[in-house]
Formats: sequence, structure tokens, C-alpha cells
Amino acid sequence: MSDRSIPRLLQTPAVLLLLVWMLVPLSMTLFFSFIRYALNNTRRPEWTTPDIANWRGFGNYNYVLNNKDFWFAIQNSVIIVVSILIITVIFGLAIAVLVNRSFPGRGIVRVLLISPFFVMPAVNAVLWINMILDPVLGLNGVAVAGINNIVSGLQDFPVLGAFFSLWPEFEPVSFRATQTSAYAVIMMVSWQWTPFAVLIFMTSLQSEDESQKEAATLDGASPWSQFINLTVPHLARPIAIVVMIQSIFHLSLYAEIEIVSRGNGNKNLPYLIGEFSTNNIGAASATGIFAVILANIIAIFLLRMVGKSLMD
Repeated sequence: MSDRSIPRLLQTPAVLLLLVWMLVPLSMTLFFSFIRYALNNTRRPEWTTPDIANWRGFGNYNYVLNNKDFWFAIQNSVIIVVSILIITVIFGLAIAVLVNRSFPGRGIVRVLLISPFFVMPAVNAVLWINMILDPVLGLNGVAVAGINNIVSGLQDFPVLGAFFSLWPEFEPVSFRATQTSAYAVIMMVSWQWTPFAVLIFMTSLQSEDESQKEAATLDGASPWSQFINLTVPHLARPIAIVVMIQSIFHLSLYAEIEIVSRGNGNKNLPYLIGEFSTNNIGAASATGIFAVILANIIAIFLLRMVGKSLMD
């Protein structure tokens, strides 16, 4: 037996286990997407069991494509993921650059910055929607009430009173509403995942060549010019990795949407799958296949971006 055969032989059980782990659920989902499979159907009890006799062909796919929530779910999925990525990368870069300097208590600050990442998604959503974004009991309502009180007090001033008397009374935003629930999800997930970006960027900044920055300073380059031309290119690979990993996780958001709005005007593909799966397993499976296709399209794009970054 050659030296190359032994490592491959030792890897074979793990590879086979991973293949079974991935292929079996995917194959079952693909099969269910082509049959009529409903968990509770008294009119057609034969549909309650997954049987090849209930073959429907592409009927489930056609049903999903004609569903009024499908294209909205895709659009909402992309908007949520892209918004979170932009916020976490921008704030992650800014915070990482700030805490990369030496200052008293830097270790404690770094630990506190990373801690939100370890909060469970459901707990994170409950805290944000009840303690921060609630229009009555949360910080959202308290802040708006404080602003209204300040404006009301300024209206009694002799000169400024006439100006502030024209101000309307502010109303707190209800982030459970149809139009704003997606913003709540973006904010809470961005708060939780920005520490992940900060951690990756801080680690990469430790290996930045300080001699280049010193030479740039001697040449008269501004701090902003150094950041754009030296720091950002140095962080190209970490940024690409952060974008790829976060995209994979954020495409599967569910708990935050369920807790914030129960899907009221704020659905993504995983949430739509959950709605279908309560009774129509065939439609849920077809939506799952569409989700896999969307995830692979995004993954191919991201992998090319990461590969290009690694080759530079």
C-alpha cells in the first residue's frame, strides 16, 4: 500500500458519513417536492403519506412560483442579507481600527465587544423587540417621550418658544408593523454579528506591516489615505471571508422573524418553508429546493470573490 493510500483510506469513513448526511436529506426533499404530501387532509387521506402514487411532477414548483409570498420572500431575503453585510462590515472595520490602538482597559473592551456574538438568536430577538424597540416600554418609547418632554419645556422660553411650538409631537415607531419589522431584524442581527467581523478584522490587523504606514506618514499621507490604500487592501481576504460566512448564516434566519412579526409583511425563504410545512410538505420541499438553488448561486459568487481575494 502506497503512502498516499493510507491517508485517503483513513479519510474515507468521514467523507462517506458527510455524503450520507448531505445526500439523504436532500434526496428526500427532492422526492417530496414532486409528490402530493399533506400532513392533514381528510378529503384525500392518501396524500398524508409520502408515496410515489401521489406523483405530481412540477405541480408543487408551479404552486410555489405562483404563490404571492414567494417572490417577496426572495426579495426580502436578499435585502436583509445585503443590509446586514453592509452594516457589519462597515462598523466592524471602524471598531476594529479603533480598538487596535493601545489604551487602558483594551482587553476588557475587546471582551465586551465580542460578547454579543454569544447571545442566542431567540434571546437576542426577544431582548431587542421588548426592551429596546418596544414603542411603550422599550428604550424606543422612552427616548421619544424624553424628546417630547424636552421640546415641550423649550416651548416656554421667550424667544425659542415660538420656534419649538411649531414642532409636532413625535410618535415612537412600532417595529412590529408590516413596513418596519424588517428593519428591526436587520438591526438586531447586525448588532449580534458585528462582533464576529470585529474579531476577524482585529486578528488580521495584528499582521499589518507597520513599516509601510510609517513610510506613508513620512511621505505626508493622511490617516484616511493610509486606511484606504494600506489597511483596506490588507483586510481584503478577511472581508471576503466575513461576507461569505455571514451570508450562509443569514440566508437561514428564522427565529428573529418569527419573534418580531410572525411573518406579517416580513418573510424570507426559511420562514415561507415553515409556513408550508405545517400542512403542505410538497410545497415546502419545493421551496426548499429553490432556497438551495439561491444559496448555491450566492455561494458561487462569494467563492469566486474569496478566490480572487486569496489569489491577489
